[in-house]
Amino acid sequence: MKLTIRALSAAFVLASSMAIIPGHAAQSQSADPYAALRIDEASPSGSYLAGRFASRQRDTGIAARYIARALENDPNNPLLIERAFTLEVSSGNIESAEKFAERVLKFNDQHRLSLLVLGLKSMREGKAALARQYFQKSAYTPIGELSAALLTGWTYASENNLQGALTELDKLKRNQAFENFRLFHAGLIADMVQNRNRAEVFYKSAYEKAGTSLRVVQAYGNYLDRTGRKDQAAKIYELFLKSTQDNPLVRSALDALKAGKKAEPFISTASGGAAEALYSIAGALTDERSIDIALVYARLALSSYPEFSEGQTLLGEVYTQMKLHEQAIAAYDKIESGSPLRSSADIQTATNLNQLNRFDDAVKVLKALVAREPENYNALLSLGNLYRLNEKWLDAADAYTQALARVDEPDAKNWSVYYFRGIAYERAGRWENAEPDFRKALRFQPEQASVLNYLGYSLIEKRINLTEAFEMVEKAVSLRPNDGYIVDSLGWGHYQLGRYEEAAKLLERAAGLRPEDAVINDHLGDALWRVGRKLEAKFQWQYALDSNPTDENAVIIRKKLKEGLPDPEPASAPTASGTEKPNKS
Repeated sequence: MKLTIRALSAAFVLASSMAIIPGHAAQSQSADPYAALRIDEASPSGSYLAGRFASRQRDTGIAARYIARALENDPNNPLLIERAFTLEVSSGNIESAEKFAERVLKFNDQHRLSLLVLGLKSMREGKAALARQYFQKSAYTPIGELSAALLTGWTYASENNLQGALTELDKLKRNQAFENFRLFHAGLIADMVQNRNRAEVFYKSAYEKAGTSLRVVQAYGNYLDRTGRKDQAAKIYELFLKSTQDNPLVRSALDALKAGKKAEPFISTASGGAAEALYSIAGALTDERSIDIALVYARLALSSYPEFSEGQTLLGEVYTQMKLHEQAIAAYDKIESGSPLRSSADIQTATNLNQLNRFDDAVKVLKALVAREPENYNALLSLGNLYRLNEKWLDAADAYTQALARVDEPDAKNWSVYYFRGIAYERAGRWENAEPDFRKALRFQPEQASVLNYLGYSLIEKRINLTEAFEMVEKAVSLRPNDGYIVDSLGWGHYQLGRYEEAAKLLERAAGLRPEDAVINDHLGDALWRVGRKLEAKFQWQYALDSNPTDENAVIIRKKLKEGLPDPEPASAPTASGTEKPNKS
C-alpha cells in the first residue's frame, strides 16, 4: 500500500493547511537545543517565540506548554489557537485538540485537520451522519480525497450500509494511485458486515494487485482462515515469510493457524476500520518531507483505536525517524506484553537507547529479550549490531554466532550476518575467522558491493591474492560507481601499492562524491603529495582537518601539514600513510 501514495506526498505537503511544525531540521535529544535560547518566557511574545522555537525542534510537549501560556494573554488570537490545536494533536492530547478544533473552525471552516478530528469524534460517539459531513468537507486535496473517502466509507459500515460504503469508495477510482486502498478497504468493510461474496472478490483483487503488502496479506489470510480455507491461508502466509524478512505478525498468524486456534476478524468495528485507514496513510507518508504529517495520522489512528499495536509501532518509528528518541521509547513501551510486536518493540527501544548514548541500558533490554526468548534470531542479530556499532568486536561476533545457530539452513537472507561477523572478526584482529565469513557472504550474494569492497581491500592491505583483490574492489566500483567510499577504497588500494598517479585520479573522484568526508580528503592529500602536487595536497589536508576528523587523525593531519610526508617505504612492505583504515563499509 505504501508505494501507491508516495508520489502524491510532496503535493500533499505543499497543498495541506495542516502542517504541524514549521521547521524540518530534526535535532538529536542528546544535545540541549534550548541552551542558546535567550527569551523572556514570562512575556506573551516570549512565550510565543519559545513555543515556536520548541516547535522547530519538534519538541511538541514543550511547544504546547509555551503556546498555552501565550494563549492565556491573548485567548482569541487565531494563530495561537491553530498552533495550539496542531500541537495538541501531534502530542496525542486528542480531547484537548477537539476543543481547539471547534474554535479553529469558527474562523476557518475549511481547516482540514480540525474537520478530521471532529469527524472522528462524531464517529466514536455514534453520530455517523455528522461525521460524514466533517469528512466530506475535508476532501479538497489529493490526500484529503483519500482520507475522506475511506473514513466516510467506514461511517456507512458503522450503519451496516455496505452499498453506501462502496459508493463512497468508488470515488477513489478517479485516481489510479488509490486503487489498492479502495480494494483493500472495500474488502474489510464487506467482511465486517458479513457479506462474504463481496469480501471475497475485493480481497482477492487486492491480493492480486498488492500481494507484498503486509496488511493485505494479513487480512486476506485471516479471511481465508475464518472461512475454512486454512491451507490457502497458510500458503499465503508462508509465501510472504519466504519472500521477505520474518514478520512477527504474519508468523504469529501462521503459528496460531497451525495450532488450530480460532481466528478473530481482522477488523471488527468501524472505529478499528477508521484507524486502519489513518494508519495506512501515515505509513505512506514517512519520507522526510512528510514525516510531520505521518505523526498526525498516526496520532489520529490511535485516537480511534487506542489498543492498536501496529499504530503504536508506527508512532515509535515516526519518532525514531524524527530523532525524538525518548518519545519513540515511550511509544514502544505502550505495546502490550502479549502482542506479537512486543519483541520488535524491545529491539527498537534498544536502538533508540543507543542513540541516546545509553549503551548499557540498550544491552540490558536486548539481553532480557534473549533470556525471555532464547530462540529469537532477530534479538541476537540486533545485539550483535549493537555491539558492533559500539566497537565491541568479539562480543558482536559471539552474538552473530548465536544468531546463526538459530538458523537451520542459512541462505541468501543471512548474508549480512556473515558480513557483519566478518567485520567484527577483522577489526578484532582475527583474520583467519573473518575471511571465511566474507567469502560465505559472497557465495550467498556475489554481487554485493559492500562485501566485495571490504574483502577486496582487506586482501590488498595484507598483500594477499592481489589480482583477485583488485578485481573485487573494481567490481564493487562498477556496481556502485557513485559510492565515494568504495571509490576511495580502490584509490587507496592503488596508493598502498605505490601506484600514485592512478590513486590520485580515483581519490579525486571519491572526494567529488563525498566532499565532506575527512578520511577521503586526507587520502587525496597523501596521493597528491606523492605525485608532486604538494600545494594541492596541503589544501586537501586542511580541508580534511576542517571536516571533523577524529582527534587521533587530527593530530596526524596537523603533522602532515607542518612536515609533509616522509619518503615512501620500500615497495616490498608499503604501509598506509593516511590516518585510519579506508572506508570499507
